[in-house]
Amino acid sequence: MTTTDLIYDPYDHDTIRDPHPLFRRMRSEAPLYYSEEHDFYALSRFDDIERVLLDRETFVSRRGVTLEILKAGRAIPPGTLIFEDPPTHDVHRSLLARMFTPRRVSSLEPDIRQLCARLLDPLVEEAQFDFVADLGSQVPMRVVGMLLGIPESDQETVRDHFGRGRGQEAEYRSLSGEIFADHIDWRVEHPADDIMTILLNAEFEDENGDMQRLTRDELLAYVNIIAAAGNETTRTLIGWAGKLLAENPDQRKSLVDDPSLVPSAIEEILRYEPNTLQNCRYVDRDVAVLGEKVPAGAFMVTLTPSANRDETRYSDPDRFDVRRANAHHLSFGFGTHYCLGQALARLEGRVVLGEVLKRIPEWDVDLGSATIMYHTDSRGYDSLPAVIT
Repeated sequence: MTTTDLIYDPYDHDTIRDPHPLFRRMRSEAPLYYSEEHDFYALSRFDDIERVLLDRETFVSRRGVTLEILKAGRAIPPGTLIFEDPPTHDVHRSLLARMFTPRRVSSLEPDIRQLCARLLDPLVEEAQFDFVADLGSQVPMRVVGMLLGIPESDQETVRDHFGRGRGQEAEYRSLSGEIFADHIDWRVEHPADDIMTILLNAEFEDENGDMQRLTRDELLAYVNIIAAAGNETTRTLIGWAGKLLAENPDQRKSLVDDPSLVPSAIEEILRYEPNTLQNCRYVDRDVAVLGEKVPAGAFMVTLTPSANRDETRYSDPDRFDVRRANAHHLSFGFGTHYCLGQALARLEGRVVLGEVLKRIPEWDVDLGSATIMYHTDSRGYDSLPAVIT
């Protein structure tokens, strides 16, 4: 399961910056890896990870999906969808799916384009801008605010709430939905056409066939998880788009010359540099994995960036290609916990990239001044300065 000189440490800054050479070795030498230092197992091949994500009876989410939360062993707030298992998860997911219908998501496109124009037009006259500060931290925050019904004056506070600090306490602080308590109280008296109002009044059939409404704690958790996921994922995607297209000017020129390639470019960016380093599951029963026994109570880590560059799934996987035909990837998960907001993230990515390329066809990034976020959950940039060329 391990070799003497192969060490995967998800807290190591060099690994977070560029995990791909190590993951290439793991796929070849230790496809089932065990970390003695941090006491977890890790899978690096696409098919193996896919099987784990589909086996929801063995590899469960209810104890947490990050190492920090799994190790802490603390209770998860009710209604935190990503930390639930069937049948409760299926009931709550079906309710939330009503909020992300194709019609509702697509109806946001004109507003997102208008927002991008408002943000980008002043930048065109500048010599430089920051892909994260000026775009990645702004667009998702405003879009999630529109969806949930968070006043514009409060949107930055909500965004920053999820970005303060790292580690176990930060993880648990971000799970608490108390930051939305006043907003929910306001919506009780002032309903509107937003997700918060819909969830307040939604009725659903629970796993026992009884009609229910969300408890206050569940409602807070719902709103919290939408706000957290909606801010972080797309922010990271926008940062990687800026970096990868600066480093691949021929690919960028292809997009400028043929904007119809932008959707496939977004898929390739998601494949090539996903926003997560790893996802975790609790092993609920003894299981054989690649001929080895993984005991109940263990933690199983799935390495998304490794799966997305698996040589058995992709031709020349380390090549960035906006025309790639087979861009199916695991960046939004797989199976029961496939990301409900993936259509919105893709829409935001397409619109932002398309509007950038219309106005700023060429740029360089200043990696020496960039800031990487060193976190096992979200892998990307906190700041990515760019110079317009």
